[in-house]
Amino acid sequence: MFSGIVEETGVIASVSPSFLSIKAGIIFDDLKLGDSVAVDGVCLTVTKISNRTFSVDVMPETLKRSTLGGLRAGDSVNLERALTLSGRLGGHLVEGHVDATGTVERIDWEGESEILTVSAPFEILRYIVEKGFIAVDGLSLTVTTKFKTNFKVSLVAFTRSHTTIGHKRVGDRVNLEVDIIAKYVESFVAKSEPRVTEGFLAEHGFIS
Repeated sequence: MFSGIVEETGVIASVSPSFLSIKAGIIFDDLKLGDSVAVDGVCLTVTKISNRTFSVDVMPETLKRSTLGGLRAGDSVNLERALTLSGRLGGHLVEGHVDATGTVERIDWEGESEILTVSAPFEILRYIVEKGFIAVDGLSLTVTTKFKTNFKVSLVAFTRSHTTIGHKRVGDRVNLEVDIIAKYVESFVAKSEPRVTEGFLAEHGFIS
């Protein structure tokens, strides 16, 4: 589990169809082989550590479902180590399991805040609510407005300067993960709904 509070941005050192190597700094304080690190919101396992660079294996499914397949050497990525039970939850619970990718459709400004309009597939838009949480490239953000095909988030100066999202441009793809609580609520509600069938009606005397 992660919080969606990005610790630092790393730089892609090298890429291959099966792994990524990333240069970083802060997260090396206690990084160990086997640890989980969210890379642009994707939970990956550390398989090698050397000279302030760590490597993670990536699967074809991960590359298809996220933006990681488009990364090149020199690209910046958001990094966050997994939560500890003794730490603060400053954002929201993020699994690091990307649901889909979206596209930055508009960039507007309201005073000092940058407003991103991001498209999202219908299958995850149903989980998005105004003032609710969403992870965009691993960054915990609050949805300010929701529409039929997209949603808006507001970025303050600190967020723009300390993560990769401040460099996004119209047309850029981003990783999206909806709030897991919404998925659980949907599942519980679906299980509790009565299923009225022909057999149910006959059993209770409504039809013969």
